[in-house]
Amino acid sequence: MAAVSHGAAQTFTSDKATFQLETIAEGLAHPWALAFLPDGSQLVTERNGQLRRIRDGKLQKSPIEGLPDLVVSGQGGLLDVILHPDFENNQTLFLSYAHNVSREGMTTRVARANLQGDRLEDVEVIFEAMPRGDTSRHFAGRMEFDAEGYLYVAVGDRGEMDRAQRTDDDAGGVHRITIEGDPAPGNPFLDDSAVNDSFFTYGNRNIQGMTIHPETGEIWSNEHGPRGGDEINIIRAGNNYGWPEVTYGIDYSGATISNKTTMEGVTDPLHYWDPSIAPSGMAFYTGDEFAQWQGDLFVGALKMRKLVRLRIKDEKVTEEEDLLTDLGERIRDVRMGPDGALWLLTDSSDGKVYRIRPAK
Repeated sequence: MAAVSHGAAQTFTSDKATFQLETIAEGLAHPWALAFLPDGSQLVTERNGQLRRIRDGKLQKSPIEGLPDLVVSGQGGLLDVILHPDFENNQTLFLSYAHNVSREGMTTRVARANLQGDRLEDVEVIFEAMPRGDTSRHFAGRMEFDAEGYLYVAVGDRGEMDRAQRTDDDAGGVHRITIEGDPAPGNPFLDDSAVNDSFFTYGNRNIQGMTIHPETGEIWSNEHGPRGGDEINIIRAGNNYGWPEVTYGIDYSGATISNKTTMEGVTDPLHYWDPSIAPSGMAFYTGDEFAQWQGDLFVGALKMRKLVRLRIKDEKVTEEEDLLTDLGERIRDVRMGPDGALWLLTDSSDGKVYRIRPAK
């Protein structure tokens, strides 16, 4: 892919499109997630524990006040932000983050709050993954709403792989809850005393991207494998995605984790990468600015520093294209903007917000 710089915008030519990458904001401390407010401004979480607002294309100097108590350690900190489906009327949003209790360890939490100007009010913790753990890895934290208004919350295995198959342990799965934090009606394990009621799926290692399919309404995710075996999955009720009993990857030491890539009772990934790309935020393109991308899935990559475009038909990847390989940035989040553009966050101490628009 060729890149040409034009001031604050760079032009890229790919197989399907020529587009500009516009710099919207910079100077963010490891930005993690992006949300679009009805007034045209944007919210950005910084992993170091700050929630920032971008208004009229300018990053506001002062962060949003009133955040819940959180811990910044290892991969943990302030993670995802998602708006209530009726945010325009109730100003309610949800934050995921790492939390620590002395002598008990760290975990993934979700809090609900009301955004009033530049401050959060009525902050309430609605979900806490238990038990806590001693590591600072694999918090996951991605969230998404389904069409019924239930919230999906990803929790990683916390770097303790066997926890992902323990259904009395909230680690290593996707939890489906109400906006009050209760297990959602219709959850697949409500009648099974051996499984926590909030579980929707389990056997997930460390989900880093989550989005809703624009046509089916199903929740799609991606997750990190170990050395190899990054996956894209469709999150379906009651499914076991196999970690660590099946994997396309190996341990970081080079040791074998499992000699199986599939087994009875386990859901195979829709797509996997080996070697790992370290996928992160993801979104389906549903805008009008790039007709040739309509319906394609875009996935950010941290390790391989690129944006991946996937064309999918009948739940099979029929085309894969690497974009922004010349940019050299770790892509942390990918969002479909209300303006019809794709928006990206880069993961660094000088993180940026980018927007992809057709080349002028």
